Amino acid sequence: MQTTYNGLELPKDGQSIEYKDGKFEVPDHPIIPFIEGDGTGRDIWKASQRVFDAAVEKAYGGKRSIKWFEIFAGEKAFRQFNTWLPDDSVAAARDLRVSIKGPLTTPVGGGIRSLNVALRQILDLYSCVRPVKYYQGVPSPVKHPEKLDIVIFRENTEDVYAGVEFKQGSEDAARLISFLNDDLLKGTKKKVRTDSGVGIKPISVFGTKRLVRYAIRAALDAGRKTVTLVHKGNIQKFTEGAFREWGYEVATQEFREQTITERESWILGNVEANPGISIEENAALIEPGLEFGSPSFRDSVYAEIKAVLDSIGTTHGNGAWKNKVLINDRIADSIFQQIIIRPADYSVLATSNLNGDYISDAAAAQVGGLGIAPGANIGDGFAVFEATHGTAPKYADKDMINPGSVILSGVMLLDFIGWKEAAKLIEQSLEKTILQKFVTYDFERQTAGATKVGTSEFATRIIGNM
Repeated sequence: MQTTYNGLELPKDGQSIEYKDGKFEVPDHPIIPFIEGDGTGRDIWKASQRVFDAAVEKAYGGKRSIKWFEIFAGEKAFRQFNTWLPDDSVAAARDLRVSIKGPLTTPVGGGIRSLNVALRQILDLYSCVRPVKYYQGVPSPVKHPEKLDIVIFRENTEDVYAGVEFKQGSEDAARLISFLNDDLLKGTKKKVRTDSGVGIKPISVFGTKRLVRYAIRAALDAGRKTVTLVHKGNIQKFTEGAFREWGYEVATQEFREQTITERESWILGNVEANPGISIEENAALIEPGLEFGSPSFRDSVYAEIKAVLDSIGTTHGNGAWKNKVLINDRIADSIFQQIIIRPADYSVLATSNLNGDYISDAAAAQVGGLGIAPGANIGDGFAVFEATHGTAPKYADKDMINPGSVILSGVMLLDFIGWKEAAKLIEQSLEKTILQKFVTYDFERQTAGATKVGTSEFATRIIGNM
């Protein structure tokens, strides 16, 4: 490990977080890199760091402390080092393993398409984790925002993030379209219009399974009772549909004792309701319209039911399945409706990349918006916690923006390293401050009788409520 990064020496009174045998080893005084962020990131980080330090001091009385170490990305990096993402910043995030960042700009004029995407890909941070829960007093557009309490696990390296696309009118686009039309689609009615821009959407067994595996483990660790695979497999059967199938494989092959699929629960539930039910009768209940199917389809459903009863009838039957983690799936467009009209039915969502991008922000809108939405990007041995909103440059250096996203991302970080007492202290104090109606402008304009405070005063009041 280096002793300096970007010309700055590591804190001599801190130690690095280690990763051994699949687990993080956290010292009492870990060195944690931070990226201040662009635009409003400057105000937000100053306020958030004060909150983190106060909570750790309050919770542990000086026995623990975070040794913050600044690394650079975005505009600040470009001004100082003439690069948007210095190699030393990436090295520090890799060597020190757990870091946190404010919002970063997307460079204009080519180069790195997104600094956030670059960090995720370089460190192979394959799981974007977005918890969405309600804090009392936060203004919301729905009647019962408290019913929504989910964690979204979004695959972070494939799908649209793979970035394989070709510009309309380019030679590469023409070659690919010609190959598709003249070779792969030859003899079919499908054709790609020759004036199209084209992209490739890769979703792999490897990428899908490690994401779903991580989501199921997280559900088990947190005592959450459902994991929902979100996909568009009714249209894209070999990418989105495969995501669904591979997700079920992880559940049934790697977590057999702890999980039950929704379809398996129907089969076992039918037997419990009617112990004498035949396989044919059970099949008719779980597959409406089965009598109109082909004989081979009916036989496949009968075989499925027999296999379920033979394999898990004893271990998961007689109601035992009700204590397992339920694995189900929902079509991507449907889930937008579901989290509004039936939010309590969902707990953990495992999604492909683009679907997860959409649903994360839509869910956050129900509980206060991106200003208070935390996030993390986690891989095997590395984690970067981050604000989920943009840089809002027109509000930069005005001490007015809501620091909640970074503060709650810090709560995630503290939970992640096992400092749960400090994490809980921040959550409770933030909620108390909002209930007291001392809030930043985004909440003040939606809250009757509220007092508008700046970024720094909001942090001061959170600290006071500790």
